[in-house]
Amino acid sequence: MKHVIALDVGGTGMKAALVGTDGNLLHQARRATRRERGADAVVESILDFAAELRAYGERHLGEPAHAAGVAVPGVVDEGDGIALFAANLGWRDVPMRALLSERLGGIPVALGHDVRTGGLGEGRLGAGKDADRFLFLPLGTGIAGAIGIEGRIEPGAHGSAGEIGHVVVRPGGVACGCGQRGCLERYASASAVTLAWQEASGDEKATAADCAKAVDAGDPKAGRVWQDAVDALADGLVLALTLLDPRTLIIGGGLAEAGETLFTPLRAAVAERVTFQALPTIVPAVLGDSAGCLGAGLLAWDLLAVDNTEVTT
Repeated sequence: MKHVIALDVGGTGMKAALVGTDGNLLHQARRATRRERGADAVVESILDFAAELRAYGERHLGEPAHAAGVAVPGVVDEGDGIALFAANLGWRDVPMRALLSERLGGIPVALGHDVRTGGLGEGRLGAGKDADRFLFLPLGTGIAGAIGIEGRIEPGAHGSAGEIGHVVVRPGGVACGCGQRGCLERYASASAVTLAWQEASGDEKATAADCAKAVDAGDPKAGRVWQDAVDALADGLVLALTLLDPRTLIIGGGLAEAGETLFTPLRAAVAERVTFQALPTIVPAVLGDSAGCLGAGLLAWDLLAVDNTEVTT
Protein backbone atom coordinates (compact mmCIF):
# COMPACT_ATOMS: atom_id res chain seq x y z
CA MET A 1 0.00 0.00 0.00
CA LYS A 2 1.50 3.32 -1.07
CA HIS A 3 2.14 5.63 1.88
CA VAL A 4 4.31 8.38 3.33
CA ILE A 5 5.81 9.00 6.76
CA ALA A 6 4.49 11.92 8.80
CA LEU A 7 6.18 13.28 11.93
CA ASP A 8 4.93 16.04 14.22
CA VAL A 9 7.66 17.03 16.71
CA GLY A 10 6.67 18.93 19.83
CA GLY A 11 8.45 20.18 22.90
CA THR A 12 7.38 17.23 25.04
CA GLY A 13 6.26 14.56 22.59
CA MET A 14 6.38 13.36 19.01
CA LYS A 15 3.38 12.11 17.07
CA ALA A 16 3.86 10.08 13.92
CA ALA A 17 1.83 8.29 11.30
CA LEU A 18 1.94 6.43 8.03
CA VAL A 19 -0.46 8.29 5.75
CA GLY A 20 -2.16 6.79 2.70
CA THR A 21 -2.95 8.46 -0.60
CA ASP A 22 -6.44 9.41 0.59
CA GLY A 23 -5.15 11.02 3.79
CA ASN A 24 -6.06 8.09 6.00
CA LEU A 25 -3.81 7.41 8.97
CA LEU A 26 -2.73 3.80 8.35
CA HIS A 27 -0.59 3.56 11.48
CA GLN A 28 0.01 5.91 14.40
CA ALA A 29 2.65 6.06 17.10
CA ARG A 30 3.96 8.41 19.80
CA ARG A 31 7.25 8.97 21.55
CA ALA A 32 8.48 11.31 24.27
CA THR A 33 10.78 14.02 22.94
CA ARG A 34 12.82 13.98 26.18
CA ARG A 35 14.41 17.32 25.48
CA GLU A 36 16.31 17.17 28.78
CA ARG A 37 18.85 14.90 27.05
CA GLY A 38 19.97 17.74 24.80
CA ALA A 39 19.48 18.80 21.20
CA ASP A 40 21.66 16.11 19.59
CA ALA A 41 19.80 13.35 21.40
CA VAL A 42 16.44 14.78 20.34
CA VAL A 43 17.53 14.86 16.70
CA GLU A 44 18.74 11.25 16.93
CA SER A 45 15.41 10.22 18.46
CA ILE A 46 13.57 11.80 15.52
CA LEU A 47 15.76 9.92 13.05
CA ASP A 48 15.33 6.62 14.90
CA PHE A 49 11.56 7.11 15.11
CA ALA A 50 11.37 7.76 11.38
CA ALA A 51 13.44 4.64 10.66
CA GLU A 52 11.10 2.56 12.83
CA LEU A 53 8.13 3.86 10.86
CA ARG A 54 9.81 3.01 7.57
CA ALA A 55 10.47 -0.55 8.80
CA TYR A 56 6.86 -0.88 9.98
CA GLY A 57 5.59 0.13 6.55
CA GLU A 58 7.81 -2.41 4.83
CA ARG A 59 6.59 -5.20 7.13
CA HIS A 60 2.89 -4.38 7.31
CA LEU A 61 2.07 -2.37 4.17
CA GLY A 62 4.23 -4.27 1.72
CA GLU A 63 6.58 -1.48 0.68
CA PRO A 64 8.67 1.34 2.16
CA ALA A 65 7.38 4.89 2.39
CA HIS A 66 7.71 6.98 -0.77
CA ALA A 67 8.42 10.25 1.05
CA ALA A 68 8.34 11.84 4.49
CA GLY A 69 7.06 15.08 5.99
CA VAL A 70 8.15 16.45 9.35
CA ALA A 71 6.77 19.40 11.32
CA VAL A 72 9.00 21.03 13.92
CA PRO A 73 8.62 24.04 16.25
CA GLY A 74 10.65 27.22 16.20
CA VAL A 75 12.16 28.99 13.21
CA VAL A 76 12.21 26.86 10.07
CA ASP A 77 13.79 27.32 6.64
CA GLU A 78 11.35 25.18 4.69
CA GLY A 79 13.04 25.80 1.35
CA ASP A 80 16.46 24.53 2.46
CA GLY A 81 15.07 22.00 4.92
CA ILE A 82 16.85 23.43 7.96
CA ALA A 83 15.48 23.68 11.50
CA LEU A 84 17.10 27.00 12.32
CA PHE A 85 16.19 27.45 15.95
CA ALA A 86 13.87 26.02 18.60
CA ALA A 87 14.21 27.38 22.13
CA ASN A 88 12.22 24.54 23.69
CA LEU A 89 14.37 21.87 21.99
CA GLY A 90 17.71 23.64 22.22
CA TRP A 91 18.77 23.20 18.62
CA ARG A 92 20.21 25.52 16.00
CA ASP A 93 20.79 25.03 12.26
CA VAL A 94 19.84 21.36 12.11
CA PRO A 95 19.83 20.09 8.47
CA MET A 96 16.74 18.03 9.25
CA ARG A 97 15.71 17.29 5.69
CA ALA A 98 19.12 15.96 4.68
CA LEU A 99 19.50 13.91 7.88
CA LEU A 100 16.08 12.31 7.52
CA SER A 101 16.50 11.57 3.83
CA GLU A 102 19.81 9.85 4.52
CA ARG A 103 18.36 7.77 7.37
CA LEU A 104 15.34 6.83 5.23
CA GLY A 105 17.23 5.52 2.24
CA GLY A 106 17.27 8.70 0.16
CA ILE A 107 13.52 9.31 -0.13
CA PRO A 108 12.37 12.94 -0.52
CA VAL A 109 11.63 14.76 2.73
CA ALA A 110 9.62 17.93 3.35
CA LEU A 111 10.20 20.10 6.42
CA GLY A 112 7.52 22.39 7.82
CA HIS A 113 6.78 24.69 10.75
CA ASP A 114 4.52 22.97 13.29
CA VAL A 115 1.68 25.50 13.33
CA ARG A 116 1.72 26.07 9.57
CA THR A 117 1.74 22.32 9.03
CA GLY A 118 -1.20 21.88 11.40
CA GLY A 119 -2.94 24.67 9.51
CA LEU A 120 -2.37 22.81 6.25
CA GLY A 121 -4.07 19.76 7.74
CA GLU A 122 -7.02 21.78 9.07
CA GLY A 123 -7.28 23.72 5.83
CA ARG A 124 -7.45 20.78 3.45
CA LEU A 125 -8.92 18.01 5.58
CA GLY A 126 -10.62 19.76 8.51
CA ALA A 127 -12.56 22.90 9.31
CA GLY A 128 -11.19 24.88 6.36
CA LYS A 129 -11.62 22.36 3.56
CA ASP A 130 -14.33 24.42 1.87
CA ALA A 131 -12.59 27.78 2.38
CA ASP A 132 -10.29 29.23 -0.27
CA ARG A 133 -8.76 31.61 2.29
CA PHE A 134 -8.56 31.01 6.02
CA LEU A 135 -6.59 31.88 9.13
CA PHE A 136 -5.83 29.06 11.58
CA LEU A 137 -5.04 30.03 15.18
CA PRO A 138 -4.23 27.50 17.90
CA LEU A 139 -4.62 29.09 21.34
CA GLY A 140 -2.20 27.15 23.52
CA THR A 141 0.88 28.07 25.53
CA GLY A 142 1.28 30.88 23.01
CA ILE A 143 -0.61 31.95 19.90
CA ALA A 144 0.64 31.41 16.38
CA GLY A 145 -1.19 31.37 13.07
CA ALA A 146 -1.28 29.83 9.63
CA ILE A 147 -2.48 31.79 6.59
CA GLY A 148 -4.23 29.51 4.12
CA ILE A 149 -4.52 30.56 0.47
CA GLU A 150 -5.99 28.24 -2.17
CA GLY A 151 -4.93 25.02 -0.46
CA ARG A 152 -1.45 26.10 0.60
CA ILE A 153 0.02 27.86 3.61
CA GLU A 154 1.83 31.17 3.12
CA PRO A 155 5.24 31.04 4.87
CA GLY A 156 6.19 34.68 4.26
CA ALA A 157 9.41 36.06 2.84
CA HIS A 158 11.43 35.01 5.91
CA GLY A 159 9.42 32.05 7.18
CA SER A 160 7.54 33.90 9.92
CA ALA A 161 4.15 34.74 8.39
CA GLY A 162 1.19 34.29 10.71
CA GLU A 163 2.84 35.21 14.02
CA ILE A 164 -0.32 36.91 15.23
CA GLY A 165 0.50 36.14 18.85
CA HIS A 166 2.99 39.00 18.70
CA VAL A 167 0.60 41.61 17.40
CA VAL A 168 0.40 44.31 20.08
CA VAL A 169 -3.17 44.62 21.32
CA ARG A 170 -2.48 46.39 24.62
CA PRO A 171 0.25 49.01 24.02
CA GLY A 172 2.58 49.33 27.00
CA GLY A 173 1.04 46.23 28.58
CA VAL A 174 2.50 42.99 29.89
CA ALA A 175 6.07 42.23 28.81
CA CYS A 176 6.44 39.46 26.26
CA GLY A 177 9.38 37.15 25.63
CA CYS A 178 9.66 38.54 22.10
CA GLY A 179 10.79 41.90 23.52
CA GLN A 180 7.54 43.81 23.03
CA ARG A 181 4.86 44.71 25.54
CA GLY A 182 1.15 44.00 25.23
CA CYS A 183 1.31 41.10 22.75
CA LEU A 184 -1.87 39.17 22.02
CA GLU A 185 -0.57 35.91 23.42
CA ARG A 186 0.06 37.57 26.80
CA TYR A 187 -3.71 38.12 27.11
CA ALA A 188 -5.57 35.50 25.09
CA SER A 189 -3.52 32.30 25.10
CA ALA A 190 -4.46 29.37 27.32
CA SER A 191 -1.42 30.08 29.49
CA ALA A 192 -2.39 33.76 29.83
CA VAL A 193 -5.91 32.85 30.95
CA THR A 194 -4.45 30.30 33.37
CA LEU A 195 -2.23 32.93 34.99
CA ALA A 196 -5.02 35.50 35.16
CA TRP A 197 -7.43 33.02 36.72
CA GLN A 198 -4.85 31.83 39.25
CA GLU A 199 -4.42 35.41 40.39
CA ALA A 200 -8.15 36.16 40.47
CA SER A 201 -9.13 32.91 42.19
CA GLY A 202 -6.17 32.64 44.53
CA ASP A 203 -5.65 29.03 43.38
CA GLU A 204 -2.13 28.53 42.06
CA LYS A 205 -3.14 25.18 40.54
CA ALA A 206 -6.10 26.55 38.57
CA THR A 207 -6.11 26.28 34.77
CA ALA A 208 -7.80 27.97 31.85
CA ALA A 209 -10.18 25.01 31.70
CA ASP A 210 -11.11 25.66 35.32
CA CYS A 211 -11.79 29.27 34.44
CA ALA A 212 -14.12 28.21 31.64
CA LYS A 213 -16.02 25.93 34.01
CA ALA A 214 -16.34 28.79 36.50
CA VAL A 215 -17.67 31.03 33.72
CA ASP A 216 -20.33 28.42 32.94
CA ALA A 217 -21.20 28.29 36.64
CA GLY A 218 -21.75 32.06 36.70
CA ASP A 219 -18.68 33.11 38.69
CA PRO A 220 -18.32 36.90 38.15
CA LYS A 221 -14.53 36.89 38.68
CA ALA A 222 -14.14 34.19 36.07
CA GLY A 223 -16.45 36.09 33.76
CA ARG A 224 -14.22 39.17 33.92
CA VAL A 225 -11.03 37.17 33.30
CA TRP A 226 -12.66 35.37 30.38
CA GLN A 227 -14.09 38.53 28.83
CA ASP A 228 -10.72 40.28 29.04
CA ALA A 229 -9.20 37.42 27.05
CA VAL A 230 -12.05 37.40 24.54
CA ASP A 231 -11.75 41.17 24.03
CA ALA A 232 -8.01 40.96 23.43
CA LEU A 233 -8.48 38.07 21.01
CA ALA A 234 -11.21 39.93 19.13
CA ASP A 235 -8.93 42.97 18.79
CA GLY A 236 -6.19 40.80 17.33
CA LEU A 237 -8.56 38.99 14.99
CA VAL A 238 -10.06 42.19 13.61
CA LEU A 239 -6.55 43.43 12.82
CA ALA A 240 -5.82 40.13 11.09
CA LEU A 241 -8.99 40.13 9.03
CA THR A 242 -8.42 43.76 8.06
CA LEU A 243 -5.05 42.81 6.59
CA LEU A 244 -5.83 39.32 5.24
CA ASP A 245 -9.59 39.25 4.54
CA PRO A 246 -9.98 35.52 5.31
CA ARG A 247 -13.22 33.75 4.56
CA THR A 248 -12.90 31.56 7.65
CA LEU A 249 -11.21 31.91 11.04
CA ILE A 250 -10.36 28.50 12.51
CA ILE A 251 -9.67 28.54 16.25
CA GLY A 252 -7.95 25.56 17.86
CA GLY A 253 -5.73 24.73 20.80
CA GLY A 254 -6.53 24.28 24.46
CA LEU A 255 -8.68 27.39 24.86
CA ALA A 256 -10.97 26.32 22.00
CA GLU A 257 -11.87 23.20 23.98
CA ALA A 258 -14.20 25.45 25.98
CA GLY A 259 -16.55 25.31 23.00
CA GLU A 260 -19.34 27.84 22.91
CA THR A 261 -18.13 29.33 26.18
CA LEU A 262 -15.43 30.81 23.95
CA PHE A 263 -17.06 30.98 20.53
CA THR A 264 -20.35 32.67 21.42
CA PRO A 265 -18.78 35.76 23.06
CA LEU A 266 -15.90 35.78 20.56
CA ARG A 267 -18.20 35.93 17.54
CA ALA A 268 -20.14 38.74 19.21
CA ALA A 269 -16.98 40.68 20.08
CA VAL A 270 -15.61 40.43 16.54
CA ALA A 271 -18.97 41.45 15.06
CA GLU A 272 -19.03 44.53 17.32
CA ARG A 273 -15.60 45.62 16.11
CA VAL A 274 -15.87 45.29 12.34
CA THR A 275 -16.83 48.34 10.32
CA PHE A 276 -16.08 48.02 6.60
CA GLN A 277 -14.51 44.55 6.91
CA ALA A 278 -16.35 41.44 5.76
CA LEU A 279 -17.25 39.32 8.76
CA PRO A 280 -15.65 35.86 8.42
CA THR A 281 -17.06 32.58 9.64
CA ILE A 282 -15.50 31.69 13.01
CA VAL A 283 -15.33 27.95 13.62
CA PRO A 284 -13.53 25.52 15.92
CA ALA A 285 -10.75 23.30 14.59
CA VAL A 286 -11.89 19.70 14.17
CA LEU A 287 -8.74 17.58 13.74
CA GLY A 288 -7.38 17.99 17.26
CA ASP A 289 -3.84 16.81 17.82
CA SER A 290 -3.85 14.81 14.58
CA ALA A 291 -3.71 18.03 12.50
CA GLY A 292 0.09 18.17 12.59
CA CYS A 293 0.54 14.58 11.42
CA LEU A 294 -2.05 14.96 8.69
CA GLY A 295 -0.41 18.20 7.58
CA ALA A 296 3.03 16.57 7.54
CA GLY A 297 1.59 13.80 5.41
CA LEU A 298 0.20 16.38 2.99
CA LEU A 299 3.65 18.02 2.78
CA ALA A 300 5.11 14.67 1.77
CA TRP A 301 2.42 13.96 -0.83
CA ASP A 302 2.79 17.48 -2.23
CA LEU A 303 6.53 16.88 -2.55
CA LEU A 304 5.92 13.72 -4.55
CA ALA A 305 3.43 15.54 -6.77
CA VAL A 306 6.02 18.25 -7.51
CA ASP A 307 8.70 15.64 -8.23
CA ASN A 308 6.37 13.78 -10.59
CA THR A 309 5.52 16.99 -12.42
CA GLU A 310 9.19 17.84 -12.85
CA VAL A 311 9.90 14.38 -14.23
CA THR A 312 7.06 14.48 -16.74
CA THR A 313 7.94 17.98 -17.94
